[in-house]
Amino acid sequence: MDEQEHVIKQDGELDSSNVSKAMDRISNERAEDILSSFDEFKSYLSERFELGKKLGLNEEQLAVTAEKVAAYLAENVNPRNSEEQLLKELWKVGDEEERHKLAHMLVRLTEQA
Repeated sequence: MDEQEHVIKQDGELDSSNVSKAMDRISNERAEDILSSFDEFKSYLSERFELGKKLGLNEEQLAVTAEKVAAYLAENVNPRNSEEQLLKELWKVGDEEERHKLAHMLVRLTEQA
């Protein structure tokens, strides 16, 4: 896979425009596992955010990435449980600033996972 397709480049630079490409590369089976429960979803996000932190990303960069993931999920994935449904509804009614704050809250939520 070409580095241009990665969300985080070798130099640590974040390319959040590649989030949807990265999400599309996840197999259907793996996506089902991740979305099977809200706890599994939080755990997956927690792992990804921890990796981002190890690569030097700060909370703002993680939140920008979380926004891209949330937008992708809201557009392309049907919620599997009430928590995911709530997140989708909040995402739909939120303006840009509220969505960004929700993304920050998701980052913090995963720190407790």
